[in-house]
Amino acid sequence: MRSTCSLYIDTGYLLASAATRVTGTSLRSGIYVDYAMLIRSLVDAAEAWSNLPVLRVHWYDSARNGVPDAQQERIGELPKVKLRLGRFGVNGEQKGVDLRIGLDLVAHARNGASDVFFLVSGDDDLTEAVEEAQVHGVQVVLLAVPAVSGKSHGVARHLIRAADELDNIDGAAVDAAVMNRKPEAEPAASEPVAPKPTAVTTRPLPTPATARSAVRTPLDVAGCAQGPAPRPPSSVLAYSSSSGLPSRVLTGYGDDERTDEEQIDEVVKRVLASFRKSATAADKLALRSARPQIPREIDVALLLDASDALQQYDLDEGTRYRLRSRFWEIYDEN
Repeated sequence: MRSTCSLYIDTGYLLASAATRVTGTSLRSGIYVDYAMLIRSLVDAAEAWSNLPVLRVHWYDSARNGVPDAQQERIGELPKVKLRLGRFGVNGEQKGVDLRIGLDLVAHARNGASDVFFLVSGDDDLTEAVEEAQVHGVQVVLLAVPAVSGKSHGVARHLIRAADELDNIDGAAVDAAVMNRKPEAEPAASEPVAPKPTAVTTRPLPTPATARSAVRTPLDVAGCAQGPAPRPPSSVLAYSSSSGLPSRVLTGYGDDERTDEEQIDEVVKRVLASFRKSATAADKLALRSARPQIPREIDVALLLDASDALQQYDLDEGTRYRLRSRFWEIYDEN
């Protein structure tokens, strides 16, 4: 059997980190992704690093009831791409994706599927799977999304220790494939079109812990955002999922001289700014109709970005309340 390498892509990490690089917030709906170009750049990076052909690209994401949506089907039809889907839990959090990645790493290593595994993720929960794969003689290399500063974004310290090497995806390749999303053209004034009805969910809002999983998945309701243009981030925290404690400060938000209130306001403004650039009239109507609830996708981004900015893995109830309250207050100011 000829020597090959394989790619294992945690879509949630890849897109949230790419969105933070491009827009300053992890909000996935704020970006447009050329998936074919992005996957091609990852394949090129793996083949150049290992000097081996890629056997297969494993693409891990979540889907409603485990059924792929139209975009995921198109991704699964790309050459050498194997779609591996988890599902949504009752609260909208991702279920089964980390387990699928871990099981595949170990099973493929045991079967000698490839000589080098490239893992695009920063999740601490994958540490043990990486170590078990290495027991079977496989080299495991982490590929991280670079922040604007050029440093790896959001990779857990334990995962870095376990892997054989940490390398960055080419920032220029990320920028070429991931762009700010622009709203679809609005109908002409002479051709009024009623906005599409949007179901408003009544599911409980996620905690920061579930937000870190839910951010990996396409979410239900898009919304309107207003505020100043986002500022490129300067620091972000990577966490150990098992301990709930910060494991390493890498690239992202961070600014110790700012108060918590100032950082909360900055997070809210970034999320609102990202939505303002991508929202349609129907999106804006959906956001207003949901009030006082915050659509899940926006709430997930708020919790995840605030957790990074405040360097707290699990935000306390008071901070979560303040964050959501400031969302509507800042929304009303503009």
